[in-house]
Amino acid sequence: MSKLRVQSFAISVDGYGAGPNQSVDHPLGVGGMALHEWAFATQTFRKMHGNTGGTTGVDEDFAARGFTGIGAWILGRNMFGPIRGEWPDDQWKGWWGDNPPYHVPVFVLTHHPRASIAMAGGTTFNFVTDGIHTALTRAKEAANGLDVRLGGGVATIQEYLRAGLVDEMHLAIAPIVLGSGERLFERVDAAALGYRCSEHVPTANVTHVVLRRDG
Repeated sequence: MSKLRVQSFAISVDGYGAGPNQSVDHPLGVGGMALHEWAFATQTFRKMHGNTGGTTGVDEDFAARGFTGIGAWILGRNMFGPIRGEWPDDQWKGWWGDNPPYHVPVFVLTHHPRASIAMAGGTTFNFVTDGIHTALTRAKEAANGLDVRLGGGVATIQEYLRAGLVDEMHLAIAPIVLGSGERLFERVDAAALGYRCSEHVPTANVTHVVLRRDG
């Protein structure tokens, strides 16, 4: 069965998955980029951005797991870009340039229709206006038996968590304090929803935690 997985989603020690005031200059909010320092040196991250080399070890293992067996992605609109409201034009095509790191179909949740965008490397951005369940159904169909990765942002993950649709969630707890922003478990009772910690692996850079749903 195809699963819905959150992978390599970084949060601060005080629980924030993004900093405040997202913008073109601060795509993860002010201070949010520091959440992902653990990943930048890994082989997987460097390969995603067209570079060679990189570190091996536990951090690399978790980064690589996030792309294994993934046939489609789901993103909230904020993860696609900083534009709010109606799309003013078709110029914005994501944060990642002409060859995004997904290489599979991506389904972007939005309230405003937009035609799909085919990018280099096999990524196609599809815009879904009728909710999280429709996005998941379409993503699972596109994944063709492989898993679907839920990329975020925080509000999107919260919606899927509250609906009990996330099968597995890998969090990377970074040793920083943000103080404000978007708190991942705000009004989410993970225990009541049946999630339990199945893995807990600290490294010099981050603490990896995997939550799975009972049953």
